Amino acid sequence: MIEGLSPDEIEAVLLSLRVATWATLVSLPLGIWVAWVLARKEFWGKQLLNGLVHLPLILPPVVTGYLLLMLFGTQGTIGRFLADIGIVFAFSWTGAVLAAAVMAFPLMVRAIRMSIESIDQRLEDAAQTLGANGLQRFFIITLPLAMPGILTGAILAFAKALGEFGATIMFVSNIPGETRTVPSAIYSFMQVPGGEESAMRLVVFAILLSMAALLLSEWLATRVARIVEGR
Repeated sequence: MIEGLSPDEIEAVLLSLRVATWATLVSLPLGIWVAWVLARKEFWGKQLLNGLVHLPLILPPVVTGYLLLMLFGTQGTIGRFLADIGIVFAFSWTGAVLAAAVMAFPLMVRAIRMSIESIDQRLEDAAQTLGANGLQRFFIITLPLAMPGILTGAILAFAKALGEFGATIMFVSNIPGETRTVPSAIYSFMQVPGGEESAMRLVVFAILLSMAALLLSEWLATRVARIVEGR
């Protein structure tokens, strides 16, 4: 139990943690790959890919949520096919994970890309001359040296996913116990008389948790960087 919070508030907090954790975990492999492609490859359409990755940062969140509903809703282009095989995102906690992952993805990719771009590419070239193929160079050289950025990106994405509201409420609504995360719960409490106290408690909790995530990302990035540098 989380001291000081009511059962409804605890339910929202635990669901938010669940959604943010899964959103981070499922998007991290793709985030690493996209960041590596943007950092190391030159190809036609690179700027288009970069724009698509960062589009959720500049689009109104409700627009992103609407697009997700059109694509992954039960009557959507992709959602109709997925529903036939038993996978449903709309109005479920898995849809909240998808919405949070989409909104957090740009922050993750940006942090990882900057970390990869800071790696001296001559180290990778030297490994190639010693016979290492592309996959070996990535796992032996690039991935360990980029680990500070990967950790930072993952934690920033986690913090962003915790606070996601607009895309989530548009895509999966605000269903208690299923899709009502902390931001949705704050909104709901503010709509009923006497709910201000509950809303304030969740606001304070969200601020503390987000600040802790940011401080942890800085500490981990610094710690891992020292380990990689052998200090």
